Amino acid sequence: MTPQSLTLGYVPGGTPAKWARIWAERHPDVPLQLQAVAAAEAADAVRDGTVDVTLLRLPADTSGLAVIPLYEETPVAVVPTDHVVSAADEITTADLDGEPTLLPLDSVIEWARTVGAPIEHRPETTEAAVELVAAGLGALVVPQSLARLHHRKDLTYRPITDAPSCAVALAFSEGEPSELVEEFVGIVRGRRPGSSRGQTQPAPKRTAREKALAKQAARAAAGKVAHKPGRPKRR
Repeated sequence: MTPQSLTLGYVPGGTPAKWARIWAERHPDVPLQLQAVAAAEAADAVRDGTVDVTLLRLPADTSGLAVIPLYEETPVAVVPTDHVVSAADEITTADLDGEPTLLPLDSVIEWARTVGAPIEHRPETTEAAVELVAAGLGALVVPQSLARLHHRKDLTYRPITDAPSCAVALAFSEGEPSELVEEFVGIVRGRRPGSSRGQTQPAPKRTAREKALAKQAARAAAGKVAHKPGRPKRR
């Protein structure tokens, strides 16, 4: 019997709204349940059946899962609005040399070397770390989506040009996916309604941000490094 709903997990900062909207348009009789999951628990949520498919950040233990890379997130430094680095549009890791930095226990960025001067206390969550940044204890490096999620008027953030990017992917159980999971994967890949499996079409042009992400993914696949996304073409 075909399941009557599909559960999509998403990590903090994940943005499944566009796909949820398309799903609702195409399958109004099959609810798409959205469930927030902690970054460290996203893969397990699929393995234990809590969710059918999930947005997660890499690297992660994805054993037993099929993984579809989606896009790379820009890392940013979150600082008070009057911090010296806020005077620049973007910074490098060298600009944080000697700067007290916070490293929450749920950090999703893997560093090859220490950045700034990490303080001994490690807050349990990114949200708690943001509160400590506001209190003046140090800077915090997170994917841009998390900086937006925990935005405060007394804080700002700046892109770090030489920090490792943060990969976001879609994951579901290995093996033959269910019809509903296959349909959702098709939506994520830009498959048009009625297309057979594997016959994908370019996603409809929508926002400038979506166009920029598509160009970024294309450059990454070609092995090129793009410092800034190009302007979307006018039609």
